[in-house]
Amino acid sequence: MTDSNDLLPTAATPIPRRALLPSPGDGAVPPFGSPLSPVPTGDEKVMSLIDHLSELRRRVFICVLAVLAGTGIGFAVAPRVITLLRSQIPTTDPLFFTQLGGAFFVTLRIAVIVGVALASPIVLYQLWAFISPGLTDRERRAARPWMPMAILFFLLGVGVAYFSLPYAATFLLSWQSEDLQPLLTAEDYFAFVTTVFVAFGAVMEFPIALVLLSKLGILSVERLQASRRYVMLGIVLFAVVITPGGDPVSPMVMSGVMYLLYEFTIQVLRRTGRDERPSAWGPEA
Repeated sequence: MTDSNDLLPTAATPIPRRALLPSPGDGAVPPFGSPLSPVPTGDEKVMSLIDHLSELRRRVFICVLAVLAGTGIGFAVAPRVITLLRSQIPTTDPLFFTQLGGAFFVTLRIAVIVGVALASPIVLYQLWAFISPGLTDRERRAARPWMPMAILFFLLGVGVAYFSLPYAATFLLSWQSEDLQPLLTAEDYFAFVTTVFVAFGAVMEFPIALVLLSKLGILSVERLQASRRYVMLGIVLFAVVITPGGDPVSPMVMSGVMYLLYEFTIQVLRRTGRDERPSAWGPEA
């Protein structure tokens, strides 16, 4: 027969903390409120993090494969692209390279740029597929129609830069004299072209950013209209800083394009209407 003292806990027998708390089914309420919930072990969070990292790795791998495939195509068309960009310089002198592998690295630069451009729809889709589950329905509805437009606007900016490139090159080369003769290197020229193209392409995303901020209730049409003077000053300063070369043509073209896009965005928001969510800046005065 078991002694009743054997059922009592001893100093060597730890009493579980949960045993000290009444269960909800007992009908007893502890002095300081309802029973404490069990402390989460964090296993679900760890598994969720691992799943997210696995998905991120898979989507990055797809993007890398797309860029590599596009770069392979870029190598095939790089000579034609080089000839096309070379034609924008108002001179018949060839482009030189000053390093042993200069021609190869210029071709590689062009091939990678073409590869990224060709893979951009896939990269954008993978980015959207990764971040969209973490967005609210409201944010997804606001962003989804404008994601494909981002590529089109970027290409439009590259087109504007391509047609303004001869004017910028003509102005910069007009400063030559008998003592200052140009010796254009392929590395410098294509680095200049790449910077101009990326700058103009990024600027063309300006209206998309404004529309998304308006749809999310951060900006309003009234505030955009009231800020025209400050925006114009900021656009001019931004264009002067972001455009390379120091010529006045590129900043003038970029400033004009950005301000036209600003006014275009205001008209689009006025006609389509913005979200019902109040502006984050508070009510308008």
